[in-house]
Amino acid sequence: MTVLDPDGLGPLEDLVDARVSRGELLRRGAAAGLALSVLGVFSGRALAQADASSSVIAIVSGGPHPYFAPWGPGTADAARAFHVQKAEWKVPTAFTLNDQNQLIDTLVVQGFNAFGVFPDDVNGTNGKIAELAGRGIPVLSLAACVAHPTKAPFCISTDVYNSAYQGTNALIRFMGGKGAILHGTGLLIDPNTKRRIAAVKKAVAETHGKVKLVQTLTDIDDPQKADKAINSFLAGHRKDITGIVTTAFNPSVAAAKALVNLGDKRIKMVGIDDDPAVLDAIRKGFVNGTMAQNPYGQAYLGVYVLDLLKQGWKPKQSNTPLVDSGTFLVTKAKVGTYKQELKKITLGLVKSFKPKYLTR
Repeated sequence: MTVLDPDGLGPLEDLVDARVSRGELLRRGAAAGLALSVLGVFSGRALAQADASSSVIAIVSGGPHPYFAPWGPGTADAARAFHVQKAEWKVPTAFTLNDQNQLIDTLVVQGFNAFGVFPDDVNGTNGKIAELAGRGIPVLSLAACVAHPTKAPFCISTDVYNSAYQGTNALIRFMGGKGAILHGTGLLIDPNTKRRIAAVKKAVAETHGKVKLVQTLTDIDDPQKADKAINSFLAGHRKDITGIVTTAFNPSVAAAKALVNLGDKRIKMVGIDDDPAVLDAIRKGFVNGTMAQNPYGQAYLGVYVLDLLKQGWKPKQSNTPLVDSGTFLVTKAKVGTYKQELKKITLGLVKSFKPKYLTR
Protein backbone atom coordinates (compact mmCIF):
# COMPACT_ATOMS: atom_id res chain seq x y z
CA MET A 1 0.00 0.00 0.00
CA THR A 2 1.06 3.63 -0.33
CA VAL A 3 0.53 6.82 1.57
CA LEU A 4 1.21 10.36 0.46
CA ASP A 5 3.14 12.76 2.62
CA PRO A 6 1.51 16.11 3.51
CA ASP A 7 3.49 18.10 0.97
CA GLY A 8 2.49 16.04 -2.04
CA LEU A 9 5.90 14.49 -2.49
CA GLY A 10 4.47 11.16 -3.59
CA PRO A 11 4.10 7.77 -1.91
CA LEU A 12 6.23 6.58 0.94
CA GLU A 13 6.25 3.24 -0.93
CA ASP A 14 5.29 -0.14 0.55
CA LEU A 15 6.10 0.36 4.20
CA VAL A 16 7.42 -2.63 6.08
CA ASP A 17 4.85 -4.55 8.12
CA ALA A 18 1.92 -2.34 7.18
CA ARG A 19 -1.16 -4.51 7.65
CA VAL A 20 -2.96 -5.46 4.45
CA SER A 21 -6.24 -3.73 3.74
CA ARG A 22 -9.32 -5.64 2.60
CA GLY A 23 -9.01 -4.35 -0.98
CA GLU A 24 -5.31 -5.18 -1.10
CA LEU A 25 -5.98 -8.64 0.31
CA LEU A 26 -8.54 -9.33 -2.40
CA ARG A 27 -6.25 -7.99 -5.12
CA ARG A 28 -3.42 -10.24 -4.05
CA GLY A 29 -5.75 -13.19 -3.70
CA ALA A 30 -7.18 -12.67 -7.17
CA ALA A 31 -3.72 -12.47 -8.66
CA ALA A 32 -2.95 -15.85 -7.15
CA GLY A 33 -6.31 -17.37 -8.05
CA LEU A 34 -7.32 -17.50 -4.40
CA ALA A 35 -9.93 -14.75 -4.08
CA LEU A 36 -12.78 -17.19 -3.44
CA SER A 37 -10.93 -19.05 -0.71
CA VAL A 38 -9.91 -15.78 0.91
CA LEU A 39 -13.54 -14.62 0.99
CA GLY A 40 -14.54 -17.97 2.41
CA VAL A 41 -12.12 -17.66 5.29
CA PHE A 42 -12.82 -14.08 6.27
CA SER A 43 -16.30 -12.81 7.00
CA GLY A 44 -16.95 -9.12 6.66
CA ARG A 45 -16.64 -8.70 10.42
CA ALA A 46 -13.35 -10.59 10.61
CA LEU A 47 -11.95 -8.51 7.79
CA ALA A 48 -12.89 -5.32 9.59
CA GLN A 49 -11.17 -6.55 12.73
CA ALA A 50 -8.06 -7.64 10.82
CA ASP A 51 -7.93 -4.28 9.07
CA ALA A 52 -7.57 -2.27 12.28
CA SER A 53 -5.51 -2.60 15.41
CA SER A 54 -6.77 -2.00 18.94
CA SER A 55 -4.44 0.97 19.33
CA VAL A 56 -5.95 4.33 20.25
CA ILE A 57 -2.96 6.66 20.04
CA ALA A 58 -2.47 10.30 21.02
CA ILE A 59 0.55 12.29 19.84
CA VAL A 60 0.74 15.15 22.35
CA SER A 61 2.69 18.37 21.78
CA GLY A 62 4.36 20.31 24.56
CA GLY A 63 2.07 23.25 23.85
CA PRO A 64 1.04 25.59 21.02
CA HIS A 65 4.11 25.98 18.77
CA PRO A 66 4.65 25.97 14.98
CA TYR A 67 7.30 23.24 15.22
CA PHE A 68 4.60 20.69 16.01
CA ALA A 69 2.37 21.48 13.01
CA PRO A 70 3.71 18.54 10.91
CA TRP A 71 2.76 16.17 13.76
CA GLY A 72 -0.86 16.44 12.57
CA PRO A 73 -0.39 15.05 9.06
CA GLY A 74 2.34 12.68 10.28
CA THR A 75 -0.08 11.16 12.79
CA ALA A 76 -2.94 10.91 10.31
CA ASP A 77 -0.81 9.42 7.53
CA ALA A 78 0.65 6.77 9.84
CA ALA A 79 -2.82 5.81 11.09
CA ARG A 80 -3.90 5.16 7.51
CA ALA A 81 -0.70 3.40 6.49
CA PHE A 82 -0.68 0.97 9.40
CA HIS A 83 -4.46 0.59 9.86
CA VAL A 84 -4.39 1.92 13.39
CA GLN A 85 -7.85 2.03 14.96
CA LYS A 86 -7.41 5.67 15.97
CA ALA A 87 -4.51 8.13 16.14
CA GLU A 88 -4.84 11.86 16.75
CA TRP A 89 -2.58 14.86 17.34
CA LYS A 90 -3.39 16.79 20.50
CA VAL A 91 -2.14 20.17 21.77
CA PRO A 92 -2.28 21.40 25.40
CA THR A 93 -3.65 24.89 25.93
CA ALA A 94 -0.32 26.11 27.33
CA PHE A 95 3.33 25.06 27.33
CA THR A 96 3.28 23.79 30.92
CA LEU A 97 3.59 20.37 32.54
CA ASN A 98 0.29 20.83 34.38
CA ASP A 99 -1.68 21.61 31.22
CA GLN A 100 -0.10 18.70 29.39
CA ASN A 101 -0.79 16.25 32.22
CA GLN A 102 -4.41 17.39 32.46
CA LEU A 103 -4.84 16.81 28.73
CA ILE A 104 -3.29 13.33 28.96
CA ASP A 105 -5.58 12.41 31.88
CA THR A 106 -8.60 13.51 29.85
CA LEU A 107 -7.48 11.46 26.87
CA VAL A 108 -7.03 8.35 29.01
CA VAL A 109 -10.62 8.71 30.23
CA GLN A 110 -11.66 8.99 26.56
CA GLY A 111 -10.04 5.63 25.80
CA PHE A 112 -6.62 6.53 24.43
CA ASN A 113 -4.21 3.71 25.33
CA ALA A 114 -0.84 4.77 23.88
CA PHE A 115 0.96 8.13 23.85
CA GLY A 116 3.78 9.93 22.10
CA VAL A 117 4.63 12.98 24.21
CA PHE A 118 6.94 15.97 24.01
CA PRO A 119 8.22 16.23 27.61
CA ASP A 120 7.46 19.63 29.08
CA ASP A 121 9.80 18.74 31.95
CA VAL A 122 12.62 16.19 31.70
CA ASN A 123 11.93 14.98 35.24
CA GLY A 124 8.29 15.90 35.80
CA THR A 125 7.07 14.18 32.65
CA ASN A 126 8.67 10.97 33.91
CA GLY A 127 6.07 10.87 36.68
CA LYS A 128 3.23 10.77 34.16
CA ILE A 129 5.09 8.22 32.01
CA ALA A 130 5.58 5.93 35.02
CA GLU A 131 1.93 6.30 36.02
CA LEU A 132 0.72 5.36 32.54
CA ALA A 133 3.23 2.52 32.19
CA GLY A 134 1.91 1.08 35.45
CA ARG A 135 -1.51 0.89 33.80
CA GLY A 136 -0.13 -0.87 30.72
CA ILE A 137 -0.18 2.28 28.58
CA PRO A 138 3.04 2.72 26.57
CA VAL A 139 4.53 6.21 26.22
CA LEU A 140 7.22 7.39 23.82
CA SER A 141 9.22 10.57 24.30
CA LEU A 142 9.03 12.58 21.05
CA ALA A 143 11.15 15.55 19.86
CA ALA A 144 12.99 15.66 23.22
CA CYS A 145 14.19 13.06 25.70
CA VAL A 146 13.27 12.73 29.36
CA ALA A 147 15.84 12.14 32.08
CA HIS A 148 17.01 8.62 32.86
CA PRO A 149 15.89 6.33 34.35
CA THR A 150 12.51 6.35 32.63
CA LYS A 151 9.68 4.01 31.71
CA ALA A 152 9.61 5.45 28.17
CA PRO A 153 11.02 2.68 25.94
CA PHE A 154 12.24 5.05 23.20
CA CYS A 155 13.04 8.70 22.55
CA ILE A 156 12.39 9.62 18.91
CA SER A 157 13.96 13.02 18.41
CA THR A 158 16.48 15.15 16.62
CA ASP A 159 19.91 14.68 18.13
CA VAL A 160 19.75 18.33 19.15
CA TYR A 161 23.30 18.51 20.46
CA ASN A 162 24.68 17.20 17.18
CA SER A 163 22.39 19.47 15.16
CA ALA A 164 23.45 22.62 17.03
CA TYR A 165 27.10 21.58 16.85
CA GLN A 166 26.88 20.97 13.10
CA GLY A 167 25.03 24.23 12.54
CA THR A 168 27.57 26.28 14.50
CA ASN A 169 30.49 24.67 12.71
CA ALA A 170 28.83 25.41 9.38
CA LEU A 171 28.37 29.04 10.41
CA ILE A 172 32.02 29.29 11.40
CA ARG A 173 33.01 28.00 7.96
CA PHE A 174 30.76 30.60 6.30
CA MET A 175 32.47 33.24 8.48
CA GLY A 176 35.90 32.16 7.24
CA GLY A 177 36.87 30.63 10.57
CA LYS A 178 36.91 33.81 12.65
CA GLY A 179 34.62 36.48 14.05
CA ALA A 180 31.92 36.97 16.66
CA ILE A 181 28.61 35.13 17.02
CA LEU A 182 25.17 35.82 18.46
CA HIS A 183 23.24 32.74 19.56
CA GLY A 184 19.44 32.86 19.75
CA THR A 185 17.74 29.84 21.32
CA GLY A 186 14.60 28.52 22.97
CA LEU A 187 12.80 28.19 26.25
CA LEU A 188 14.85 27.16 29.26
CA ILE A 189 12.06 24.74 30.22
CA ASP A 190 12.56 22.99 26.87
CA PRO A 191 14.74 19.92 27.54
CA ASN A 192 16.64 20.61 24.32
CA THR A 193 17.78 24.15 25.09
CA LYS A 194 20.64 23.34 27.48
CA ARG A 195 22.02 20.76 25.04
CA ARG A 196 21.97 23.29 22.24
CA ILE A 197 23.71 25.95 24.32
CA ALA A 198 26.43 23.45 25.26
CA ALA A 199 26.92 22.40 21.63
CA VAL A 200 27.33 25.98 20.41
CA LYS A 201 29.85 26.69 23.16
CA LYS A 202 31.83 23.58 22.25
CA ALA A 203 32.04 24.51 18.56
CA VAL A 204 33.17 28.03 19.46
CA ALA A 205 35.75 26.73 21.98
CA GLU A 206 37.28 24.50 19.33
CA THR A 207 38.34 27.60 17.35
CA HIS A 208 40.77 28.42 20.20
CA GLY A 209 39.81 32.06 20.38
CA LYS A 210 39.34 32.77 16.66
CA VAL A 211 35.59 32.93 17.19
CA LYS A 212 33.89 34.61 20.14
CA LEU A 213 30.37 33.95 21.42
CA VAL A 214 29.15 37.46 22.17
CA GLN A 215 25.77 36.61 23.71
CA THR A 216 23.19 33.85 24.05
CA LEU A 217 19.59 35.03 23.98
CA THR A 218 17.31 32.51 25.74
CA ASP A 219 13.59 32.19 26.38
CA ILE A 220 12.76 33.83 23.05
CA ASP A 221 11.02 30.95 21.24
CA ASP A 222 7.92 33.08 20.85
CA PRO A 223 7.25 35.32 17.81
CA GLN A 224 6.99 38.59 19.73
CA LYS A 225 9.82 37.90 22.17
CA ALA A 226 12.13 36.68 19.41
CA ASP A 227 11.42 39.68 17.19
CA LYS A 228 12.03 42.13 20.05
CA ALA A 229 15.20 40.44 21.33
CA ILE A 230 16.87 39.95 17.94
CA ASN A 231 16.07 43.42 16.63
CA SER A 232 17.06 45.11 19.89
CA PHE A 233 20.41 43.34 19.83
CA LEU A 234 21.05 44.24 16.20
CA ALA A 235 20.08 47.87 16.82
CA GLY A 236 22.81 48.24 19.43
CA HIS A 237 25.42 45.61 18.50
CA ARG A 238 25.06 44.84 14.81
CA LYS A 239 28.64 45.93 14.09
CA ASP A 240 29.97 43.72 16.88
CA ILE A 241 29.05 40.41 15.25
CA THR A 242 29.84 38.60 12.02
CA GLY A 243 27.53 35.65 12.50
CA ILE A 244 24.20 34.50 13.95
CA VAL A 245 23.32 30.94 14.88
CA THR A 246 19.76 30.21 15.98
CA THR A 247 18.76 26.87 17.48
CA ALA A 248 15.02 27.37 17.94
CA PHE A 249 12.17 28.04 15.54
CA ASN A 250 11.05 31.59 16.34
CA PRO A 251 14.54 33.08 16.81
CA SER A 252 15.39 31.70 13.35
CA VAL A 253 12.39 33.39 11.79
CA ALA A 254 13.05 36.69 13.58
CA ALA A 255 16.76 36.77 12.67
CA ALA A 256 16.12 35.85 9.03
CA LYS A 257 13.51 38.59 8.67
CA ALA A 258 15.77 41.11 10.40
CA LEU A 259 18.70 40.48 8.05
CA VAL A 260 16.43 40.73 5.01
CA ASN A 261 14.91 43.99 6.29
CA LEU A 262 18.37 45.40 6.99
CA GLY A 263 19.67 44.22 3.62
CA ASP A 264 22.69 42.82 5.51
CA LYS A 265 24.63 40.03 3.83
CA ARG A 266 27.80 40.76 5.76
CA ILE A 267 26.47 38.91 8.80
CA LYS A 268 26.40 35.18 8.11
CA MET A 269 23.59 33.08 9.55
CA VAL A 270 22.64 29.46 10.10
CA GLY A 271 19.18 28.82 11.55
CA ILE A 272 16.97 25.83 12.27
CA ASP A 273 13.71 24.48 10.83
CA ASP A 274 12.02 25.41 7.59
CA ASP A 275 9.69 28.33 8.09
CA PRO A 276 8.97 29.99 4.69
CA ALA A 277 10.64 33.22 5.88
CA VAL A 278 13.88 31.33 6.59
CA LEU A 279 13.78 29.47 3.27
CA ASP A 280 13.07 32.71 1.39
CA ALA A 281 16.03 34.41 3.11
CA ILE A 282 18.24 31.48 2.05
CA ARG A 283 17.11 31.84 -1.56
CA LYS A 284 17.88 35.58 -1.44
CA GLY A 285 21.31 35.03 0.11
CA PHE A 286 20.68 36.67 3.50
CA VAL A 287 20.79 33.33 5.36
CA ASN A 288 23.45 30.75 4.55
CA GLY A 289 21.56 27.69 5.70
CA THR A 290 19.19 26.09 8.20
CA MET A 291 19.32 22.81 10.07
CA ALA A 292 16.38 20.69 8.94
CA GLN A 293 14.47 18.63 11.49
CA ASN A 294 11.88 15.92 10.88
CA PRO A 295 8.76 16.54 13.02
CA TYR A 296 6.56 14.78 10.43
CA GLY A 297 8.75 11.69 10.73
CA GLN A 298 8.72 11.84 14.54
CA ALA A 299 4.93 11.59 14.64
CA TYR A 300 4.78 9.05 11.80
CA LEU A 301 7.35 6.74 13.38
CA GLY A 302 5.84 7.34 16.82
CA VAL A 303 2.43 6.01 15.73
CA TYR A 304 4.06 3.01 14.04
CA VAL A 305 6.12 2.08 17.11
CA LEU A 306 3.28 2.60 19.60
CA ASP A 307 1.05 0.34 17.53
CA LEU A 308 3.71 -2.38 17.55
CA LEU A 309 4.07 -2.06 21.33
CA LYS A 310 0.30 -2.47 21.68
CA GLN A 311 0.55 -5.64 19.60
CA GLY A 312 2.98 -7.13 22.09
CA TRP A 313 6.37 -6.24 20.63
CA LYS A 314 8.93 -5.31 23.28
CA PRO A 315 12.18 -3.29 23.31
CA LYS A 316 15.38 -5.29 22.90
CA GLN A 317 17.22 -2.86 25.18
CA SER A 318 16.49 -2.12 28.82
CA ASN A 319 17.63 1.49 28.48
CA THR A 320 15.92 4.19 26.39
CA PRO A 321 17.87 4.75 23.18
CA LEU A 322 17.73 7.99 21.24
CA VAL A 323 16.35 7.25 17.79
CA ASP A 324 17.61 10.16 15.69
CA SER A 325 14.77 11.36 13.48
CA GLY A 326 17.23 13.13 11.18
CA THR A 327 18.98 16.47 10.73
CA PHE A 328 21.13 18.08 8.06
CA LEU A 329 22.08 21.51 6.73
CA VAL A 330 19.77 22.98 4.09
CA THR A 331 21.61 25.47 1.88
CA LYS A 332 20.39 27.30 -1.22
CA ALA A 333 21.25 24.24 -3.30
CA LYS A 334 18.98 22.02 -1.16
CA VAL A 335 15.96 24.27 -0.61
CA GLY A 336 14.05 22.51 -3.39
CA THR A 337 14.99 18.94 -2.45
CA TYR A 338 15.37 18.69 1.34
CA LYS A 339 11.83 17.37 1.86
CA GLN A 340 12.63 14.41 -0.36
CA GLU A 341 15.61 13.68 1.87
CA LEU A 342 13.42 13.83 4.98
CA LYS A 343 10.98 11.43 3.33
CA LYS A 344 13.78 8.94 2.69
CA ILE A 345 14.95 9.22 6.31
CA THR A 346 11.42 8.53 7.57
CA LEU A 347 11.00 5.51 5.30
CA GLY A 348 14.37 4.16 6.39
CA LEU A 349 13.48 4.50 10.07
CA VAL A 350 10.23 2.59 9.58
CA LYS A 351 11.93 -0.21 7.69
CA SER A 352 14.77 -0.63 10.16
CA PHE A 353 13.01 -0.07 13.48
CA LYS A 354 11.54 -3.51 14.19
CA PRO A 355 14.68 -5.58 13.46
CA LYS A 356 16.94 -3.08 15.22
CA TYR A 357 14.98 -2.27 18.36
CA LEU A 358 12.12 -4.72 18.95
CA THR A 359 11.55 -8.37 19.79
CA ARG A 360 8.61 -10.66 20.51
